[in-house]
Amino acid sequence: MQPLQIAILAAGKGKRMHSALPKVLHTLAGKPLLAHVLATARAMSPRAICVVEGTGDAVRQRFPEPDLLWARQDPPRGTGDALRCALSVLPPDGVTLVLFGADPLARAATLAEVVEHARRGALSLLTVDLDDPAGYGRIVRSADGTVAAIVEHNEATPEQQTIREVNTGVMAAPTAAFVRWLAAIRADNAVGEYFLTDVIALAVSDGVKVATTSAPDVTEGLGVNSRRDLAAIERRFQRLQAEALLDAGVTLADPARIDVRGTLACGRDVAIDPGCLFEGAVSLADDVVVGPNCVIRNAQIGPGTTIAAFSHIDDARIGARCRVGPYARIRPSSVLADDVHVGNFVEVKASSLGAGSKANHLAYVGDTTVGRDVNIGAGTITCNYDGANKHRTVIEDDVHIGSDTQLVAPVTVGRGATIGAGTTVWKDVPPGTLAVNEKTQVARSGWKRPKKG
Repeated sequence: MQPLQIAILAAGKGKRMHSALPKVLHTLAGKPLLAHVLATARAMSPRAICVVEGTGDAVRQRFPEPDLLWARQDPPRGTGDALRCALSVLPPDGVTLVLFGADPLARAATLAEVVEHARRGALSLLTVDLDDPAGYGRIVRSADGTVAAIVEHNEATPEQQTIREVNTGVMAAPTAAFVRWLAAIRADNAVGEYFLTDVIALAVSDGVKVATTSAPDVTEGLGVNSRRDLAAIERRFQRLQAEALLDAGVTLADPARIDVRGTLACGRDVAIDPGCLFEGAVSLADDVVVGPNCVIRNAQIGPGTTIAAFSHIDDARIGARCRVGPYARIRPSSVLADDVHVGNFVEVKASSLGAGSKANHLAYVGDTTVGRDVNIGAGTITCNYDGANKHRTVIEDDVHIGSDTQLVAPVTVGRGATIGAGTTVWKDVPPGTLAVNEKTQVARSGWKRPKKG
């Protein structure tokens, strides 16, 4: 079997994006467009991948992986010239597959069919049928159905513009054939560029079969040239994600209002309300319920846990049967054991809460180890920062902390202790004791409130 190599054309400036950022670095589902293309390319196990970059080093710096070869196209002179640049650094034999760095959603299985035709000696194209093919090059066929040429939209006749089968740009051929055809193409067109599509007519002239693979979903053939394109592809991509979750048994209150920017693994009977965003690697175990407008990033959520509305969870592990939120924030390096409650406007940072512990209202728990069955009252703050360094608080099992308490770290509250409301704790509290700040309540008769002048 002939070896496979892949050329990814990524030198386009993306003028219609109106951005200083190279087009291939704009994000889809939280990752650069080029990252999606590279993931698909690597899934095909080629012997080499060459990325063609344009002016500057922003793309190369974003992807420093050692398995990539790089070629520069400067100035940009069209797709044919870009492939010529790639072939100058790729091996001269085997089969070359051409991908585009801003066309992110072709599947490896579909591309494998394109490559297989090329391994049999054909010039192999990936096509797609569009209801509105405006802007795309049309696949023009002869009377016998064979491909005769690809005609760009702005050069197509009115009759050719009615053709719905369009070129995606993806193609594959024996590398030696590409080299021969690219040497023959000319830039005698309206924009003075070398069009890769001109190799179609050269292949036909050489008597080489032009084979086509029709993408099973139009999404596979779509590319990004503008922010409108990017927004449209994002919604298509997210709809595919939602449909996969539905097919796996997840309940989505509104499949049009969920965003997955990474991987979302769900157990049985998971329910997700509208407006939720999942980033990185997220796993939701059986019977997890996620309320509306939550943001969950790089987190593991245990079975039977409920995440109430407007909660943010970032790089944390949450046990079984917990209740988080509404309006809770669980920050990185936090671990909640089973049956923990973290309520409204509670923030937990770099802390662990033992089984059955609760912080139900308006608290900050930072750099703290909390034992089992601890109750943290409303308004409690762990004062972990002295202006220069962070310090740790330890709250042992079965501690009850009254409202409006400040725990000035480093400090330890012993097992079974009780902290009275409004106490500032700056010394260790022995187990089983009551800690309060002694104070006297005074009622003054005859006192009058100040009045506005």
